Amino acid sequence: MAIVQGGQAAGLFCSFAPNMAEATAASNRILSLRSTRSENPQPTIELEKKKEGGVEIEFKEVHFKYPTRNLPVFAGLNMKVERGQFAALVGSSGCGKTTFINLLERFYDADNGSIYFDGKNISHLDVTAYRNLMSLVPQEPTLYQGSIRENIMLAVNEGTVTDEDIHQVCKEAEIHDFITSLPEGYATDVGSKGVALSGGQKQRIAIARALIRRPSVLLLDEATSSLDSESEKLVQSSFESAGKGRTMIVVAHRLATIQNADVIFVFGNGKILEQGNHKSLLQKRGVYFQMCQAQALDR
Repeated sequence: MAIVQGGQAAGLFCSFAPNMAEATAASNRILSLRSTRSENPQPTIELEKKKEGGVEIEFKEVHFKYPTRNLPVFAGLNMKVERGQFAALVGSSGCGKTTFINLLERFYDADNGSIYFDGKNISHLDVTAYRNLMSLVPQEPTLYQGSIRENIMLAVNEGTVTDEDIHQVCKEAEIHDFITSLPEGYATDVGSKGVALSGGQKQRIAIARALIRRPSVLLLDEATSSLDSESEKLVQSSFESAGKGRTMIVVAHRLATIQNADVIFVFGNGKILEQGNHKSLLQKRGVYFQMCQAQALDR
């Protein structure tokens, strides 16, 4: 009886061996993140407080590929966004537009080359202070269980903004009228993952969440993809007004939303294929011109 029960216990224990191996590997990857923080021997540079007029962003010979892929995304990327510019990133799917945002936010570090934020290498900056100067509106907004006001206030500390500030950014995001039309207004519960709201409404709340921080750099990764044409025009005009006094970088597939950009960067083959404003790029009759033709925006 002891031998039989011992064999059963050993078999049950061995059945968990694959799960134990996976858990060990996952734990090692998590612990390795802690060690990477101390790999850079250079001292951390403190950032100044938020500046009026935006900041300058520059990529110099940046090479990058994702750890799980063999092909590089960037192979010597060079580009510069001037202080206070409204810059747009366009190109085919998979050309590296979102990767640009990921590198700028330091979700990943470049394999080679340097990224400069107001003349400072971002790898030497304090990550928390650095990200406090930026706001990112992703393509797929994330809302949490709670009220609309609580979801907007996630970006700031309680007490640092007033209800008037919240109302103002919601007006800029073209969501204030909808919120006030609800029986409970800003106290309305959005449900788990914002299930009580439409995709466009969730996206506009995410835009208001980004604007309330009054960032020096506003990053929009296809932030108007879930909006209808009328709302998109209203939000786009609010972006142009909100972009004054700060640097704004927009990733866009709908070229109609970025025709008024100060500079448009056309990505391809891991580099910048074309650069200029809407009118000058149309005159070149290159890649951007072909993209505009496909969307009937060449006139």
